[in-house]
Amino acid sequence: MLVSTAWAQQHDEEAYRREFNYGINFNSNGGLIGGGMIKASQYLKPNWSKFWALEIVEVKHPKEKGNRVFSQETGNSFIFGKSNYLYALRPHYGREYVFFRKAPESGVQVNGIFAGGPTIGLLVPYYIVYDYSTNSGPRPGGQTDYRTEQYDPIKHDSNERIRGNAGFLSGFGQTNFNLGLHAKTGVSFEYGRYREDVTGVEVGFLFEAYPKKMILVPRANNTSFFSSVYLILYYGRRK
Repeated sequence: MLVSTAWAQQHDEEAYRREFNYGINFNSNGGLIGGGMIKASQYLKPNWSKFWALEIVEVKHPKEKGNRVFSQETGNSFIFGKSNYLYALRPHYGREYVFFRKAPESGVQVNGIFAGGPTIGLLVPYYIVYDYSTNSGPRPGGQTDYRTEQYDPIKHDSNERIRGNAGFLSGFGQTNFNLGLHAKTGVSFEYGRYREDVTGVEVGFLFEAYPKKMILVPRANNTSFFSSVYLILYYGRRK
């Protein structure tokens, strides 16, 4: 009876050859929401599958936290000291192993995951609006001279003259592409009422390296190596 049940479970699993998931990434180097993920898996043999995935996340410097300032003149905000955004595009290939398989209509499945691949680091200039007016403030005869420029700690030495950030798209035309490598390992906890539904949580560690330092906050310690703890909430389907 036990043999028959195990065979039926394995046969049922083999009936699903492919899986597609998408999810939201949270990580210790990002903000409230780190980014997004898509993943396509293919069955190899009992308990093993291979997958290809793509993550797109923003990587922030620790000094950015708590450094958001609001201009008294305009009310717009900016991150004091920030010179560049860093967005990481991470295509990767990996393997997934089933430690504990869930029952057909209940329970939790536990999978082990390891993967790696290249990273395309998009270093996007962080633009601010700086006040070069001869008389700062609404004084009679004062000439308004607001300029949109990438933040430079030497050139823009007066915090009070920064009128806010210029928006996400302002520096995108000057994006600097950097090629690096990353690797990740984690565990996923999958649940769902039916086997064809995929809903779960993945948690783990990610390591990433570039050939040169990524300058995000010029007057802070910048690095070419990043490590983070991540959590992904995902949903998908098997077929």
